[in-house]
Amino acid sequence: MTTVWHGHARHRIPLDPVVPRAHADELGRRIFFVSDAIVDFDLVGHDDVTALDVTVPADIDVAELARKLGAVVTRDVLAQAPLRSQTVWKADHPPATDVFAELVERGIAIEVGKGQVAFGEPVLALTDYLDVRIRDLVVREFAATEYRYPTLIATEVMRRCGYFGSFPQLMMFVSRLHTDVDAYRDFVTELTARDADLAALLRERAADVDHCLPPTMCFHTFAQLADARLAGPAVHIARGKAFRHEARYHRTLERLWDFTIREIVFLGSQEQVLRQRRRLMELTFALVGELGLGGRCEVAHDPFFVSSDTPDRKWSQRLLELKYELRMPLDEERDVAVASFNYHEQFFARSFGIAADGEVHTGCAGFGLERFAYAFLCRHGLDPKRWPADVRQAVVS
Repeated sequence: MTTVWHGHARHRIPLDPVVPRAHADELGRRIFFVSDAIVDFDLVGHDDVTALDVTVPADIDVAELARKLGAVVTRDVLAQAPLRSQTVWKADHPPATDVFAELVERGIAIEVGKGQVAFGEPVLALTDYLDVRIRDLVVREFAATEYRYPTLIATEVMRRCGYFGSFPQLMMFVSRLHTDVDAYRDFVTELTARDADLAALLRERAADVDHCLPPTMCFHTFAQLADARLAGPAVHIARGKAFRHEARYHRTLERLWDFTIREIVFLGSQEQVLRQRRRLMELTFALVGELGLGGRCEVAHDPFFVSSDTPDRKWSQRLLELKYELRMPLDEERDVAVASFNYHEQFFARSFGIAADGEVHTGCAGFGLERFAYAFLCRHGLDPKRWPADVRQAVVS
């Protein structure tokens, strides 16, 4: 089945082998990463996913696209052991209504690019308020030490922890022109040409990619402590920008290519780290209730990509089984993960050579501040008069 219109085509690509319904969501989270040419897609089939309907440019090589899709299905979807569904906390909530269209209409949110949204008040003050509540809670409960890290992180740090081998689709890299006066002059000269291809010119003239944009803050902490010996258990906390390429999955404030994260890292014995993670989850659930929100906390399901049955794959699968997400509703059908609580066993301590008198285990928790504020607004609306009194008094001047 092929339909062509206005330079695009709709093709049905059969799947062999088919994808069981239990893996359908996993497949759906990967399709846009298969090829940048995919504009839209639908899964076909009732019990099993037997085919994929894709919208692509009319001149696309469908056979090559089918090859890529088949490789992802076989290597990265069907090869995964299904994670058992597990909900560790749930709280009923009043109805939520997605307010993004209203935010845009009122000029509070401005879509400035793919996965990029600028926003003003009251989202600014609400985001800062939520961050302060989380920060104060963590510092008070765990005597955490706060750091402010630079935005860029060395690519070697990300290689050392195995992130490239598991989540390459999310990474965003940084480069610059070669440090040479002739390179600068040639770049300017060529750029002024009427038909200059800026992307091609940058690829030709750019220096080595030795830094990237961090997908989360905890890697800064591990790099800070690399090859060090801890005097005892520690808790680090930081706030910063995180960057994840979401392809065409970007949407509203749910999936931004860059977002603000408040992250907490626990280092210590297995018992210490697990106890602290559990305590932070309890405190977070209490805060959610205080804010008049609800939702659930469950085992997370994140897509990862690796080439074969390697230690990276095994680590990725294991890591996901040790990750819980706090999800909050945006409307009657959709919700969003606003926080995650993770236990890494000894993986990062060993990867970065972090030592102590005993075994060093690590865990972390991350709060997406824009998502948290967005879920709050979908529950309580944009009128501060409808907000809980403590939030209204703190946010509205």
